[in-house]
Amino acid sequence: MKQPISHKSTLGYFRWAFIITAVGLALGALLGWQSTGTMSGTATIFFICTVLAVLEISLSFDNAIVNANKLKEMTPVWQHRFLTWGIIIAVFGMRIVFPLAIVAIAASIGPIDAVILAARQPAEYARIMNEAHLPIAAFGGTFLLMVGLSYFFDPEKDVHWIVSVEKLMSRGATVKGIEIAFVLLLILTFASLLEGQESTTFVYSAIYGLVTFLVVEVIGALLDASQRAMAEAARGGLGAFIYLEVLDASFSFDGVIGAFALTQNLFIIAIGLGIGAMYVRSMTIMLVENGTLTHYRYLEHGAFYAILILAIIMYVQTLFHIPEVITGLGGAALIGVSLWSSIRHNKRKEARAKAEARARAEVHSPTRERLEA
Repeated sequence: MKQPISHKSTLGYFRWAFIITAVGLALGALLGWQSTGTMSGTATIFFICTVLAVLEISLSFDNAIVNANKLKEMTPVWQHRFLTWGIIIAVFGMRIVFPLAIVAIAASIGPIDAVILAARQPAEYARIMNEAHLPIAAFGGTFLLMVGLSYFFDPEKDVHWIVSVEKLMSRGATVKGIEIAFVLLLILTFASLLEGQESTTFVYSAIYGLVTFLVVEVIGALLDASQRAMAEAARGGLGAFIYLEVLDASFSFDGVIGAFALTQNLFIIAIGLGIGAMYVRSMTIMLVENGTLTHYRYLEHGAFYAILILAIIMYVQTLFHIPEVITGLGGAALIGVSLWSSIRHNKRKEARAKAEARARAEVHSPTRERLEA
């Protein structure tokens, strides 16, 4: 679905993000003052909220690009629903409800008790969250692996950035289920590096991630096919919405777990990551309305490579810790290189067009001279 090119300024796209930033940081400062009663404590919590927001933004560049890639196929109605209701689910569901649900399940307590635990015993709350990291990483890593591989293992994909690798994967897509076989092999490899119950937990969680991806794909295809049967205008609706929500959840796992390295306070984490999520929303809207993905042809490639790297990092983190700064900078670097490659491609294309125009002018010039003579 072709999107109109917007003439809104860059700052205009981030207006609501700036507002939420101001409100969020003010709430963070208020929380710091109430919990510590000192200016230094207030400044510390204010700083942590800021760092968490930057962490979320750095980890989510690729999320914004993939969201934009899916949103451009959706109708304006479903775009609006995702960018309103979807962002509410992303901020409150994944940054607040999801961690509470993990603790409630892991500790066999009710949701209210999980909130009380987060407020009164943040250290215990953080311990439970960290213990749940292995199954979360296995589940989210597998889902993201399937997202990234499905982009490259596509027989109809004809634009390649790293040509030799992507052509090979595109040709390999003619073998049905090749990406699933690759992921299963990777699951078995990492499971063999773990011991005892951890190995079993990893396998089960990873399989659940794989099954979730396949179920979401099937449900999305059925829902969207049903909508096409009812009205072609409904194309890219509920199925795509569900896909994007599960995708956002998978992206959020790493940020939520990593945030506990900075603070054990759930409410500070929610403020910081919520601010970051608003910038992701703004970037998504800007990419869709400006047609950025169409103009920079390799930007999507960089995002999906970043997804694959993030998925592998989540797998590796089941063996040992990798600092979140490496995860964030690695993805941002890949996207930066893909943007640079896209700009170089556009310049070469423009130079060829000018050269061809000059050549045509030179060919036609003698013809005009003969006619004038």
